[in-house]
Amino acid sequence: MAQFAQPMVRTRADARPLTRRILVGAALVLTALFIVAPVIVVFDQALAKGWSVFVESLVHPEMQHAIFLTVLTAVVVVPINIVFGVAAAWAITKFSFRGKKALIALIEVPFSISPIVAGVCYLFLYGAQGLFGGWLMDHDIRVMFSVPAIILVTLFVTSPFVARELIPLMQVQGRDQEEAAATLGANGWQIFRRVTLPNVKWALLYGAVLCNARAMGEFGAVSVVSGNVRGATNTLPLHVEVLYHSYNAPAAFTAAAVLTVLAVLTLVLKAIVENRAKR
Repeated sequence: MAQFAQPMVRTRADARPLTRRILVGAALVLTALFIVAPVIVVFDQALAKGWSVFVESLVHPEMQHAIFLTVLTAVVVVPINIVFGVAAAWAITKFSFRGKKALIALIEVPFSISPIVAGVCYLFLYGAQGLFGGWLMDHDIRVMFSVPAIILVTLFVTSPFVARELIPLMQVQGRDQEEAAATLGANGWQIFRRVTLPNVKWALLYGAVLCNARAMGEFGAVSVVSGNVRGATNTLPLHVEVLYHSYNAPAAFTAAAVLTVLAVLTLVLKAIVENRAKR
């Protein structure tokens, strides 16, 4: 019987590497088709008419302004969301108070609402015919179809990222270390700086990287409130659409290539943060 059992054991053992190879091969094929191929096409089309056209499109004033506005939005939005995420996570995980579940639900709202709907909501709030539109016009304050509108809606759609990374980690860590530090006489700022922050720094960086990626790539909400004014309120994603609909494909793919480079840099930073967090 042992002689007949051995081939069956070998067959099962051989089947496992075969199954693994099939799954790995399928994953590689799908990755090549849906991720690598589009990236190659973007750079191929951006350079289709030569480096001179690529550089000319890249240094165009409207392209430069779109890049500047995209980076500016991320530079403003990410630090604000870091402060908000840390404060929200600290309050939710370290204190007991009424309305905690409501606060958690509110943090999740931007993920459950379409970005376009969010943009329309801001339009109905701060637009000329909006709830606060009359007061803003009386005081000569312009919010919609300007840079502040872009920053506002980007803040809304990116607000959950840092908090969502911190809350689960801080819940697992509990309050023991903070309570011990308070017992030893540390004040709130010392507890946060010397106890809480070192324990969550990699999750905080990870959330900031995700927030930055979404801020630079946001399209739906920004398209509603920006006005799509060339050289004034066009971020890179909007500029890609404007150029493409203007039948300026090389410039559109140049803008897309810049966005792709920014995305790749974000992924590299994300991988570094993940690696450091594991260590």
